[in-house]
Amino acid sequence: MRLGEKVTFGGSGLQRAAELRGKGSGCPSAGDQAIVLWRGKVLVERNDSVFLLRAEVNHIALSEGRCIFLGVDQEVKTFAIDISNWTPSDDERPDPSEFYDSSEQFHPDFPTAVFCELRGQMAYITARDAELAATAKALFHWHNSHEFCSRCGGISEMTMSGWQRKCSICETTHFPRTDPVVIMLITQGSNVLLGRSPGWPDRMYSLLAGFVEPGETIEAAVRREVFEESGIKVGHVSYLASQPWAFPNSLMIGCHGEALSKEINLDVNEIDDALWISKTELMNTFDSKETLIRPARLGSIAQFLLKHWLADTLK
Repeated sequence: MRLGEKVTFGGSGLQRAAELRGKGSGCPSAGDQAIVLWRGKVLVERNDSVFLLRAEVNHIALSEGRCIFLGVDQEVKTFAIDISNWTPSDDERPDPSEFYDSSEQFHPDFPTAVFCELRGQMAYITARDAELAATAKALFHWHNSHEFCSRCGGISEMTMSGWQRKCSICETTHFPRTDPVVIMLITQGSNVLLGRSPGWPDRMYSLLAGFVEPGETIEAAVRREVFEESGIKVGHVSYLASQPWAFPNSLMIGCHGEALSKEINLDVNEIDDALWISKTELMNTFDSKETLIRPARLGSIAQFLLKHWLADTLK
């Protein structure tokens, strides 16, 4: 199945040029380009379309050395820089209590661009920009949360052009973390199982999902997570597509599962609610004819799989 090649963040064929990491590719130089992040947000320009701003070399100093080599884009070395030490004006600061931060920040050095949440732009930027942004966001989050060595507690330092960290005391090498998550299209006939987690916006429902545990197959994780959250037993499981999900560092593994039962026994410690919805009801929801639920965000693998299920194009 080639569905995964069409998922947002599903890859654009970026030449990652791993052989150049650690070989003078620490930060950009003349002729190189860089995308810019601030506290997890990406710097975009909006004209007739949305695209990541490519910073010039004279902006690199703003990163204070926080640079990651992403690869070669159209024969140009492409980096990501993080300027999270910059502080915007009070009225532009984000609200950390919000599920989705809709605020935007304007930096004086980039008068034509704005920092905004990647989730709000992911369905509108190009596949190449999506891959660059997701890679940079996930890597910077990993660096921010792994400043200390997990073996001895010493301070670790960024190496290999941002793709590794090395402890300054015991010299242990650490690699970026990616958490595998199964996300399941569970169906029975013309109905699909949806759920909602605590803290989600009102009426927002999506496919059930959960982390794969150590020693567990993808198929076993699908069956376990669905039963734990909803009490539904699942039979045959098949893989559909995957999506890198840099919120903060997951790989979403999309699967289809056939429900063996239909009665929901909700575990309120896992999710807030779960329900079965028919194809007709779901079509009306996407067409804004029904207000029972709000579907998963455009650009997410959940909406991607649901729309392919509606169109009968999963196989």
